This record gives sequence, structure tokens and C-alpha cells, in this order.
Amino acid sequence: MKTKKRPSLFDLNVEKILDHWDVPEAIREVIANALDEAALTSTVEPEIVKRRDGWHVIDSGRGLRYQHLTQNENPEKRRQPDLVVGKFGVGLKDALATFHRRGIEVMIRSPQSDITLQRAAKSNFADVKTLHAAVAKPSEPKRKGTDFVLRGLKDADMAAAKDYFLRFAGDEELERTDLGSILRRHPDEPARVYVKGVRVATEEQFLFSYNITSTTAQLQKALNRERSNVGRTAYQDRVKAILLKSKSGAVAEQLAADLTRIQAGTNHDEITWLDVQEQAVRILAAQAKSIFVTSRQLLYMGAMIQEARTDGYKIQWIPDRLAARLPELRDLNGKPILDLSGFIKVWNESFTFDFIDPSKLNAAEKKSWRILPEVLRLAGDHAKRVQEVRISETMRLDEAQYETEGVWDSPHIVVKRSVLDSPRHFARVLLHEIAHASSNANHGSIPFMAAIDDLAALGAVKAISNHAGPRRRPAVRDRAIGKR
Repeated sequence: MKTKKRPSLFDLNVEKILDHWDVPEAIREVIANALDEAALTSTVEPEIVKRRDGWHVIDSGRGLRYQHLTQNENPEKRRQPDLVVGKFGVGLKDALATFHRRGIEVMIRSPQSDITLQRAAKSNFADVKTLHAAVAKPSEPKRKGTDFVLRGLKDADMAAAKDYFLRFAGDEELERTDLGSILRRHPDEPARVYVKGVRVATEEQFLFSYNITSTTAQLQKALNRERSNVGRTAYQDRVKAILLKSKSGAVAEQLAADLTRIQAGTNHDEITWLDVQEQAVRILAAQAKSIFVTSRQLLYMGAMIQEARTDGYKIQWIPDRLAARLPELRDLNGKPILDLSGFIKVWNESFTFDFIDPSKLNAAEKKSWRILPEVLRLAGDHAKRVQEVRISETMRLDEAQYETEGVWDSPHIVVKRSVLDSPRHFARVLLHEIAHASSNANHGSIPFMAAIDDLAALGAVKAISNHAGPRRRPAVRDRAIGKR
């Protein structure tokens, strides 16, 4: 009778495993190895399936050998880093030790061997027991690839393990760059940081999730030490670099919205990086007519900002520190980025005048024009900066949305001919522009409104003086004083 050959014991040299590793982290390593093998051999996607004897992770590669259980660096993975998730066998050893500690039975079937786990004494040291791989002849020598079977594994642990992987988690990709991808963050969940499709960290204060596909030496070193909770210092520079390569409107719009949250302190961490703020501005400026303004400008130059809105510009709020950098920036197309002072210059340059001689006015227009000297006298010191009032047939070439009726073009006021249709219309536009000349301020500003108020007061006093008749003394009734 032929006796069954006892399996050979391969010492894994594992006496104590990482305490914070749990079952999902261990399964993650098994799935990562299967995905790497599929990538390296250009075979089909690994299968993850539950059967009567437990959960199976099955690939169609070359088959796991006991030599793969050593801690040495895998040279094949090192040569093709862009294809694979990991490079070091230490991950699989830790995974096997975790399964053993948690009472999960492991069976690995490949064309080369069947492998299970057991504790045994180290060779020549009977008093020291470590975890060994029990390597037996293959039960399925014609199998293609490796079948990793886990008995006693909870479904929740497998679900948690799969959630480590971008391909199973279902994160929406917003933009892909040559360094990695920007992903939409899941609502009500922390942002995720993946490296080559495997989650290595979560971030409560990130606006986006990320998949880093091109690692730095610092990040790779951190991954070799810890795969589950890599510190931000290891990947922050790469995340920033990915954002700086972004050209997507979907990304820029979210960053722009986050800019407005800075004052309230509800912004996310990426938007505190000045170079990321600059990139968001570059994208927004290239994709739409935009003007970038500060909170102070919103408060004091509201009317000019409304002019910009009327002209079809999208108003984007930016912090003061970024506003100081705008003159040095160019959008993605190499064009200057427009701030409010730039818009005012563009707005002023958009005026095209076609001046006409007052003698060419019709009778009704001349009637309106004749009140000019009296209005200027009424304005008093407010009009001292006005050298001349001119009439133009045109104002701005593009007035599809609204008509500009007058402008303070220092030292002149220019009114559009159409306002001379009535003296009241002409006076209203003229006084408005005199207020600009007097205050040297924008619409809606406090100095401008003060000038308007004072002009209104002067007009009121003048009107009252002109329309009040001669004052009549009140009648006095004589009272007879009776004699006593």
C-alpha cells in the first residue's frame, strides 16, 4: 500500500504579525496579487466568487509557487511598475499570517502545488514555532493559474476588501492625467486616495478622491512600510501635481465653488494650495468669459460687477492673496486673465463715439439740449471737473442686452443722442454722469451715492425756490380791550 507523502514545510518566518491588520487587509493582498498576475501575463480579469467551500480568488496566470512566499523583492514587478500594484512578497506573507490568526482556513491550488498553513518548529530549534506553508503535490496539475480558497470568511470582510479597489468601488472619474486621475468624492464619505487602483488612505478634508498611477520615491517608500494608512506627506505632492495638470471644467468648477467657502472656513484642503487656486483660475478663464473679483470689490464695486454680468461675464470670487497674482497669470490658451480693473479697461475701450454737432439736432432735441447750462449751474462744484458735454450717435458697438446712455470720459461727459428725446431724460443722464465726475467713483459706491444725493438736494432746493410764491403774512385779528 502506497503511503501519502507528507507535505514539505516552508518556514514563513512569521512569529508576530502587524496588530492593526485585519481580514479585509489580508484579502486585499490576495486580490492585488491576482490582479498583478493578470496584468503581467495579459490574461483575463481574476474571478472573485463564493462557492460552497468558501470564497475563491482565481486568476489565469502562471500559478503561485512556494518561492513567491519569500520576502525578496520581485524583480519582474520592479521592471514593470506601471502594470502592477505591489512589488514585495512581504504583503502576501502578512496576509497568510492574518488569516491563520483569525481562524480562516487557507488552501492555495496551482499547477505546481497545493499550499496550506500550519505552525511548526523551526528547523533545529524545536522550542521556537513559526507559521509554515505546507507544500504538497498539486491536486490539479492541469490547472491554469491560481485558486486561492478562504474557508470561514465572512461576506462582509470580502465586501470590505473589494472596496479597497477602485475597479470595484465604482468611483466616478472626472479627469485623467499622466500622473493619475481625479475622482468624484462619494457623498457623505471621506475622500479616497488610491495608488494604482488600491486605496491607501482616506481624507476627511479633501474635495476629490484621487488615483495616483505614477508614484514618487517618497510614496513608494511609504507604501513599502504601510499599505493601509499611508500618511499625507507621502502623497500630497503627487495629488497637487495631478491637480496642476488638470484642464477639466468639472474639476475647475468645484474648485471655484470651494474658493467661495474660504471666508466661512468650510473649504477643503486642496483649495488652500495657492498653485491649485491659480490652476483653477486658468481653467475657468479659458473655458468661459470670466472676471475674478475679491470680496472687497463685490462690496464696493457692485455696479461695475453688474455691468460685467450684463456683458455676459461670469463672476468668480477669489481671495485677496490670489488676486495679487492675477497680473502674472495666463489662461490655458495663453491669454491674460481678467480681473475687475482689466474689465474696466476693456469696458472703457468698448466705447466707440460718433460725435455730432448740436446744430444738427432736430427741434425737439434742441429743446432738451438748451437746459444744459442751467443743469451745470445747478450742479455747482459737482460739475467743476466737466470741461465739455458731447453728443454721440453711438456708445458701444455691442449693446444687444442693454443700452448705454451716457459715460464720464474724463474730462468730458458723452451722452447718446437718443437721451435728448425729452429734457427730463437728458437731465437724468447728465446728472448721473456729473455724479461720476464729482465722486470719481463707481456705480453703487458710497462716494457716488453721496454725490447723487447731494445733486438731488440741490435740485429740490432750486425747485422749491422757483415755485414758491410771495410769502403772505398771517392775518392778525384785533382784540378789543375792554375797560374795567
